Amino acid sequence: MLNYNSLLCLPSSEELPNSEDTPVDNEIQYLIPSLLKASLALVWLERWDWYFGVNMGIYYDPKKPAIVPDGFLSVGVKRFIDGDLRLSYVLWEEENPPILALEVTSHKPLGEYSHKKDIYAELGVLYYVVYNPFRRKKSPLEVYRLEDGEYYLMSGNPIWLPELGLGIGRERGLYQGVAREWLYWYDEQKRRFLTPEERIMEAEEQANMAQQRRLEAEHRVQRLEDRLKALGYEPETIV
Repeated sequence: MLNYNSLLCLPSSEELPNSEDTPVDNEIQYLIPSLLKASLALVWLERWDWYFGVNMGIYYDPKKPAIVPDGFLSVGVKRFIDGDLRLSYVLWEEENPPILALEVTSHKPLGEYSHKKDIYAELGVLYYVVYNPFRRKKSPLEVYRLEDGEYYLMSGNPIWLPELGLGIGRERGLYQGVAREWLYWYDEQKRRFLTPEERIMEAEEQANMAQQRRLEAEHRVQRLEDRLKALGYEPETIV
């Protein structure tokens, strides 16, 4: 009896285009998801069951072009495929669809609130996040949760995502030297996780403080020795 596997007839990630060759129309569309990815790599440093894609195509139907969110997160999947990086995210090759998709809006509508939203719902993406830094008639941050095939808007800032054990929210900060509002990850107590830059700055500050304390202690010892010598004592002889 012939065993037929329909998956073998589908194109692989190596055969599919790994980019839609459409450049982002503003730098924020790249920096926002890149910051989330870099921060998550530190928060989940010991985990190898997740993947965060930035401007990467998600193939969900071999007869349709990929949908390319600005960022997406999958859990319960391999961080690397056979020790290598992904060319694209092909659903018929992956263990799970993304659990979160992120769209950063442009100056002009590109379907973030319409057909893209419908496709993510069809794929079963649990959380759909739309960050809107430009269009004033829309909320700056909208987070939707999929329930019974439909997205429902969640409220709050940050917004807790229990399946991820993370919160997501917006606040003003500094990233790559740019002071503006960014998206960040948060813990359950609404404490923001530090970015890689902030962790480096914090480590440097702690090192500088430790160095300062050491110098101050050395100065105190030196002053004490000088006082003892002035009184006719040799510090080395005092037990």
